Amino acid sequence: MIKLADAFEKKAADRTLVVGVMGLGYVGLPLAQAYCRQGFHVIGFDVSEDKVEKLNAGKSYIKHISDNSVAVMRETGRFEATTDLDRLNEPDAILICVPTPLDKHRDPDLSYVVSSTEEIGKRLREGQIVILESTTYPGTSDEVMQPILEKLSGLKAGENFAIAYSPEREDPGNPKFETSTIPKVVGADTAAESRMAVAIYSAIVPQVVPVSDVRTAEAVKLTENIFRAVNIALVNELKTIYGAMDIDVWEVIRAADTKPFGFMAFYPGPGLGGHCIPIDPFYLSWKAREFGMTTRFIELSGEINANMPGMVVDAVAAELSNRLEKSIKGAKVLLVGLAYKKNVDDMRESPSLTLVEMLEARGAKVDFYDPYIPVVPYDRDHPEYAGRKSVDWTPDVLKGYDAALVATDHDNVDYHVLLESVPFVVDTRNACHMHASEYGEKIVKA
Repeated sequence: MIKLADAFEKKAADRTLVVGVMGLGYVGLPLAQAYCRQGFHVIGFDVSEDKVEKLNAGKSYIKHISDNSVAVMRETGRFEATTDLDRLNEPDAILICVPTPLDKHRDPDLSYVVSSTEEIGKRLREGQIVILESTTYPGTSDEVMQPILEKLSGLKAGENFAIAYSPEREDPGNPKFETSTIPKVVGADTAAESRMAVAIYSAIVPQVVPVSDVRTAEAVKLTENIFRAVNIALVNELKTIYGAMDIDVWEVIRAADTKPFGFMAFYPGPGLGGHCIPIDPFYLSWKAREFGMTTRFIELSGEINANMPGMVVDAVAAELSNRLEKSIKGAKVLLVGLAYKKNVDDMRESPSLTLVEMLEARGAKVDFYDPYIPVVPYDRDHPEYAGRKSVDWTPDVLKGYDAALVATDHDNVDYHVLLESVPFVVDTRNACHMHASEYGEKIVKA
């Protein structure tokens, strides 16, 4: 394996190494872009013919990646997208960036990882490295992927080919960071495999952080997101407590954040969204049961965060009754923001559709507005909402609603017009704070 690692490092250094990216979504496409910029030839694999056609035509389907940047990738000849999985033997490195959701029982759903690994295993050749970037539980690489790859290929990990894990750290819509500026953690079980993983990533990022094995690297990603989930649950609970005391939690956090040490600001919201925080902690909870252990902080945090949409809907109902003497049944409510975070077009695990579902279950008539999501895409948890369209953002349209609920605080929304047009706004993101002096009586923080 040492000779294979030597050859791999040389190809990485002189940019003759071919990179394969499996899954061209919010993680895979930026990763492919980063390698193209550094002179590597990249083959992108995806099962979606529509995505492949768009990319090969120089078009992007992700808001924060421009058509021009994809066109440049194509024009340089360094990037090609394909649905042909028989070409998986061509790359020297295969980076797997596929979804790892939870099933209906909140257990890990590794079906995408398993199917991708099987496709690779059928075509695996000597000298390749297979790296999983998807978030998962410690043991996935060596307990799930390695046996599949070895059985289907007849090759031996650590001898004929390499396995490593490097957790993705994408933050869609964050202008301060992109793939090529974020340090990469890598873990492999042998020194030669670790050298190969370090070589492939050190070509595109400023710092590579090797850890002792794949399980440690898998645990790093879970730890990062569990930290966030627990702290978001904490501020969600504080919001409820301080609200009962007539204390503005946003003001409290803003003031506490002036302390230059010992404090890190987290912010409340209507629930958790995104592809990581609502899901990843439960991967560890599931795995911990194998060792007869429970994850009490994780379970409690999940319970608190899962309760937030219901509390928000209760606030809407209470304000309709108190302000308008109107029942939520039959009330017209505008939900502002479908994306899971501001300034992106990403709806993965967004609490917004849960809010719509809860409001409509209580009889409200709900429309939505999102400048980044004109039409609701298919969502496996809420397929019934696919195809619903965003309303026009005009005073005449807005005046037709009894209340508005801000679920996502996009920067390019005119909250002044919103406050001017509707009787009141339930604001879960503190999006309207700039207009509090003029419309404070209309703003309900929930």
